[in-house]
Amino acid sequence: MDNVSVVRVFMLTGLNETMNYRVALFTFTLLYYCIILFFNISLIMIIILDANLHEPMYILLCTFFINGLYGTAGFYPKFLFDLLSSSQEISYEGCLLQAFIMYSFACSDLSILAVMAYDRYLAICRPLHYHSLMTKRRLSQLVCFSWLTPFSMFSINIVLTSRLKLCGTNIRRLLCVNWIIVKLACPEADTFSNGVVAYLTIVLYVSHGIFILWTYMHLISTSVRSKDDRAKFMQTCVPHLVSLTTFLVTIVFDLMYMRFGSSDLPQSFQNFIAIEFLLIPPAMNPIIYGFKLTKIRNRILGLVYDKRQ
Repeated sequence: MDNVSVVRVFMLTGLNETMNYRVALFTFTLLYYCIILFFNISLIMIIILDANLHEPMYILLCTFFINGLYGTAGFYPKFLFDLLSSSQEISYEGCLLQAFIMYSFACSDLSILAVMAYDRYLAICRPLHYHSLMTKRRLSQLVCFSWLTPFSMFSINIVLTSRLKLCGTNIRRLLCVNWIIVKLACPEADTFSNGVVAYLTIVLYVSHGIFILWTYMHLISTSVRSKDDRAKFMQTCVPHLVSLTTFLVTIVFDLMYMRFGSSDLPQSFQNFIAIEFLLIPPAMNPIIYGFKLTKIRNRILGLVYDKRQ
């Protein structure tokens, strides 16, 4: 048992420079989290309750919004509690759980975006074969892949991290991240296995990105040939591209800063970089898809007009 950590509590020190603004920050964060919950839950319920939206594209969107709720639930309640507490502590087990949620949420998002790109590729590039290829069984398999793959990968990662002997308890962030926990390992701790799994995970999800790029090269080349295909591309693929771009920019920015960033930057700026993937995509995605996709927009407008009458 010598290689098992004796650390039982971590200190999250990212809030140290915002002591004077905690009430305002708590109010803004609570309001923002309520907006995220309202938008995502509303669209989930619209898709579930409207039989006309029980199509692969909308079912994938529903899983996308559910994943957004899952990821934000791993951060916002704890952050709101910390804003009201005199000390920002998190248990060892709670820190590992939060790290697992953050990584699995981010990678599930990318997996779902890859599956959505595949769905659009079939719909636009192979429309005659779409219904024979995108069956209910195939859709179920793709949804399970987009969730179970990151869950399995990061379960292994977290188990490996839990075996490390740690020599530090301070995390200069607002939330727990697996790589930061690994960096707290004692010098004699063997982190080779963690590195191997981490790089395998990077290879897996870089391949997701390459697959998405490949599908969109085909989508664009197909869409320019026909006015109908161009209209379909603008209607269904542009929101996906905006979501994908936003997600990749926020994640890559955070990963690059976590690995190579300077600790001399203002703490508030470091905090923003660390949580921007929990700030921008979960609120922006339901707005983009709600306004851009005709069926969802018409359903929302129909509900609004029905309540006015």
